Amino acid sequence: MSIDRIVLLFAGTVILVSLAMSQVHHVYWLWLTAFVGANLLQASVTGFCPLAKILKALGAKPGEAFS
Repeated sequence: MSIDRIVLLFAGTVILVSLAMSQVHHVYWLWLTAFVGANLLQASVTGFCPLAKILKALGAKPGEAFS
């Protein structure tokens, strides 16, 4: 699996989990959703993704977006 797919999988999972947690526990979990969305937005503009850097250092194969 490429870095691009792992980043998208991780972001989608965190968003869905935080939305569920906001319904079950507390509405403040939506801040995590907002953080992930903001990080995706800045990564699309700047090309810098902290998770992609970590995955690259761990040896995941690069994809098209994060090289």
